[in-house]
Amino acid sequence: MDAISVIRAKRDRHELSDEQIDWVIDAYTRGGVADEQMSALAMAILLNGMNRREIARWTAAMIASGERMEFSSLSRPTADKHSTGGVGDKITLPLAPLVAACGAAVPQLSGRGLGHTGGTLDKLESIPGWRATLSNAELLGVLDSTGAVICAAGDGLAPADKKLYALRDVTGTVEAIELIASSIMSKKIAEGTGSLVLDVKCGSGAFMKTEADARELAETMVGLGTDHGVRTVALLTDMATPLGLTAGNALEVRESVEVLAGGGPADVVELTLALAREMLAAAGLGDRDPAKALADGSAMDVWRRMISAQGGDPDAPLPRSREQHVVTAPTDGVLTRLDAYDIGVAAWRLGAGRARKEDPVQAAAGVELHAKPGDTVRAGTPLLTLHTDTEDRFAYALESLTAAYDIAPTGTEFTRRPIVLDRVG
Repeated sequence: MDAISVIRAKRDRHELSDEQIDWVIDAYTRGGVADEQMSALAMAILLNGMNRREIARWTAAMIASGERMEFSSLSRPTADKHSTGGVGDKITLPLAPLVAACGAAVPQLSGRGLGHTGGTLDKLESIPGWRATLSNAELLGVLDSTGAVICAAGDGLAPADKKLYALRDVTGTVEAIELIASSIMSKKIAEGTGSLVLDVKCGSGAFMKTEADARELAETMVGLGTDHGVRTVALLTDMATPLGLTAGNALEVRESVEVLAGGGPADVVELTLALAREMLAAAGLGDRDPAKALADGSAMDVWRRMISAQGGDPDAPLPRSREQHVVTAPTDGVLTRLDAYDIGVAAWRLGAGRARKEDPVQAAAGVELHAKPGDTVRAGTPLLTLHTDTEDRFAYALESLTAAYDIAPTGTEFTRRPIVLDRVG
């Protein structure tokens, strides 16, 4: 078998056979297929698509490129969650300990931010001493002792995906729904969880801008999970406006702790509870009430044990930025729009995100929101506070905010869009 025949088959809109898919993924992982050849195949897939059988086989081949984890030694059922990424999306931080407090084991393998979307590991690394990299034995130890672990995926998990993702990122093929779905699901299935809940976001701050595209991605991923024996469900959730009142790293950790303490922004609490209920139901624990675990402090207890088990100090002060800049409302009225993408770009430019995977991030950088759509604002009062350690970043960040919000006349009626738009699965 050779790469050119596989490329030509998909270029000419033919189905790839199981043998072709297995061969090309294995050969690319081992270096037998060149980057330029895989780039051509990825573009052909973007343009011509794959059917459900092809996507399932592609995913299986990527899983087979590395190791598979398993948690049969645990006394609890496992449940995991994956978000397709957004702005202010801190949900994993309160969600993992909350679900663990209700009796499930949560092996949450997470990633870092790139561009305008934040990364769970970057947020947690703002906690003094906390470490993201664990061996498989350490991961299992933390999971067994606390019920939840949030850490980086090991290099042995779906290495084909790691290599292919980097290639897609620089060849204009990231948008292929088939490749997005197989990328996410190959890692999650290889992780070995018994059930999976997907948070598929749509809106300006999400990767999928329209509800139709988000639904197609959700249905594809739910199908992949089902085909591989993982109980999978997806929620379509709104990402037109940032989640909560912060976008950054330490800022979002602080807000997550507020949620675990029984407070926090209403939208963050609502989505955390909605995902927790789905995870518990998928794990066979649908009779447990996550709201009770927030109220009685048991979720906070798990959080503290989980952070300590990974070297962090849950009582240590979080970093605070050396510089702040306040953006005030230009007029009285009702805030009717606060664009998630623009806020995410501002946080990125302030130092909360990275343009390349190797770039450092500032733990204290980000954007604090003082109002959300539907709120009444007054001229001259704070609308946003920008945080950074590097004062000369303010001008660049402010450029992204010139059209980030709309204010309508006082008395304008406003209907808030629901956080959870639909359920798939």
